[in-house]
Amino acid sequence: MQTMSTRRQFVLSVPAMVVAAATTARHGPLGVHPMRTDHPTPRRGITAARVLTRQELGSEHAEAAPVFDMVRQIPQVVDGIRCRCGCAEVEGNYSLLSCYEGNGMAGHCEVCQEEGRLAYRMHKQGKSLDEIRAAIDAEFG
Repeated sequence: MQTMSTRRQFVLSVPAMVVAAATTARHGPLGVHPMRTDHPTPRRGITAARVLTRQELGSEHAEAAPVFDMVRQIPQVVDGIRCRCGCAEVEGNYSLLSCYEGNGMAGHCEVCQEEGRLAYRMHKQGKSLDEIRAAIDAEFG
């Protein structure tokens, strides 16, 4: 009877495995979107004025507030990075900075958040935008 139960469990799990394989093939591990490798040119005079504050994030996304604070300190860097979670394909999104503005995904997307943390950490280490881009591509690309 153990074999029947195991066989049944396997058969029932096949659709989930197919979906997981298709998602990984299309978006890569962790949902990272492999389509775009180019990075945008940081816009002249860009500021963090539109990056959501802790109050605007609210309690629903409170755990993401620290990375929003980091991004707010380096908008000219984050504006030169293509987000790798797939949101770069959303009309109106220019850069990783877009993920932290308005209805951007960074409040709940771990990829957006990790890219922001990495950019901040490397910028504080004195790394150039090209070095930060290369690290993001290596980690998430």
